[in-house]
Amino acid sequence: MPRTPGPLAGIRVVDLTRALSGPYATLMLADAGADVVKVERPGSGDDTRGWGPPFLGEGVERESSYFLAVNRNKRSVTLDLKDPDDLAALRDLLAGADVLVENFRPGVMARMGLDTAALEDLNPRLVTLSITGFGEDGPDGHRSGFDQIVQGEAGLMAMTGHPGGQPTKFGVPVSDILSGMFGAFGVVAALHERARTGRGQRVTTSLLASAVAVHAYQGTRWTLGGDVPGLEGNRHPSIAPYGAYACADGWINIAVGSEGLWARFAPVVGIAVDDDRFASNTDRVANVEVLTAAIEAALAPGSVDDWMARLDEAGVPAGRINTMDQVYDMAQVHHLGMVDEVEHPTVGHLRLPGSPIAYSTRPERVVTPPPRLGEHADLLDDPWT
Repeated sequence: MPRTPGPLAGIRVVDLTRALSGPYATLMLADAGADVVKVERPGSGDDTRGWGPPFLGEGVERESSYFLAVNRNKRSVTLDLKDPDDLAALRDLLAGADVLVENFRPGVMARMGLDTAALEDLNPRLVTLSITGFGEDGPDGHRSGFDQIVQGEAGLMAMTGHPGGQPTKFGVPVSDILSGMFGAFGVVAALHERARTGRGQRVTTSLLASAVAVHAYQGTRWTLGGDVPGLEGNRHPSIAPYGAYACADGWINIAVGSEGLWARFAPVVGIAVDDDRFASNTDRVANVEVLTAAIEAALAPGSVDDWMARLDEAGVPAGRINTMDQVYDMAQVHHLGMVDEVEHPTVGHLRLPGSPIAYSTRPERVVTPPPRLGEHADLLDDPWT
């Protein structure tokens, strides 16, 4: 089968973003084959170049692992957007681009003379993605958006943590990542429409909207059921047994999501399938404390490996709770191509989290290392070469 550089090959993206939400959106576009030019501040670049530890390298060649995580497959130029000549260079880039991505606070683009009308005059085919913290207008549109602040405001922290404990953030900046993912999807949808109409458009999303959008059944617990989700630890509010359970030497997750699975699971842990307290999922949820105690008593003497084998033999979904080093040692993670290995010109060999998307016409992904600050300055002399 013929190989292609990716489904977005030929799409030119100007990336004015920093930190994580915007760079994650452009990472997705770059992984799909788009030519992403990252425009950074002279001297310091993207804020995340200074976020650490950990850092790799020393002195002026030091790179932060934070920056390296989400900036592969991009090129870097530096422009001072307060300088008229540099702003003119940016306009030259935009004139030949297909996509502009920015995550400035509302009003910044207009102050640079690059509001929606100006961009349409410069390049009617340009698709612009704007990511903000709380939206571009409305009562909170002026607020800065930082991931953990939005996790709290969007209700995510109020349902993450153990009963009686404190609200807890996700282990990754989920609001940033979600807004980047939704933003990238919006760009691709707008490019598809442009193929039909010949004109670009403005796409907007925010950290707050993205975090609310993924409430799923937790949202409808309130909007439809009048039930406010709280801190429930590792238990599922609507399915039992479904959660994390302790073994002799570690923890495993077990998911019994149907009556058929219950019939297979109960005998393995010594519970009668027809026990009236657990006869249906509704009964099991109502009696979850008693059920959990019975399961934990059964699991306590055995090891994680032992219980994983027994549950697998019974056809019951279960999984280890791995630490990060264990994840990157998983054979299945490597089989899925989730570790990109590249050579960086100053800090050497890098192992980076890979893209979860595979294309049948592109069986082998070509990955370039995250760029050094201003590494591709020659691009400004002849844009898009």
